[in-house]
Amino acid sequence: MLLDGRPATAEELATLALYGYGHFTTMRVEGARVRGLSLHLDRLEADCAALLGASLDRDEVRRRVREAADGADGPVVVRVTVFDPALELGVPARLGRPRLLVSTRAAPGVPAPPLSLDTREHERELPAVKTSSLAGALHARRAAQLGGHDDVLFVDRAGRITEGATWNIGFARGGEVLWPEGDVLQGTTMRLLDGAGGAVHRTVPVPLEAVPEMDGAFITNAAVGVRPVSAIGAHTFTDRLPLVDHLRQAYEAVPGEAV
Repeated sequence: MLLDGRPATAEELATLALYGYGHFTTMRVEGARVRGLSLHLDRLEADCAALLGASLDRDEVRRRVREAADGADGPVVVRVTVFDPALELGVPARLGRPRLLVSTRAAPGVPAPPLSLDTREHERELPAVKTSSLAGALHARRAAQLGGHDDVLFVDRAGRITEGATWNIGFARGGEVLWPEGDVLQGTTMRLLDGAGGAVHRTVPVPLEAVPEMDGAFITNAAVGVRPVSAIGAHTFTDRLPLVDHLRQAYEAVPGEAV
């Protein structure tokens, strides 16, 4: 875990730990390349302006990611967190300097096995921003896992499916790919899949009661790409869908951008 390229001190991390005010992106680095790197950088720039009112140096982000992934034995997941160590709780409007906290972990194996999902009503704060405030999402994930599921799928107050704790969800129906309409964070993997798999992609409202009408479901994020869903609540998807396999293969065929 490096802050601006060097080990971080406890004092420098105090505001992030105490207030959780910051934003981040997570990318899978393989052979010094990242699928959708430009989208990750766009996200960091936009979120930095939204939360901190500051600009971000894209070249510095790339340099810090290269440093973190250099020498890794195989693919790694790199998280870039942007925050201001000088932030004061009473005066968050005071302009500070955003800093880059870069951490790494071993990348999960792909393709990943299917997921069983519980459903919970939950709406994230600032859904268009990938904030560091994950308490609500992790609490819902914890409850789902204590109930015997792998992860949690969020439903808004109107009963419409939106997204997961750290991923987007898509559905297959009649040869089409359906993405839930609503206040969601559009992930880089979801955006790279637009039009992939030889299918029509549409964004539509997906009420929870429509799940049995779907042929299948899958989740997407930068760490695992495309991962099938085996169950949502009590409803199970028994058939292995070629469309989901095609989407995974299409994503894996996307060329990575050099870091």
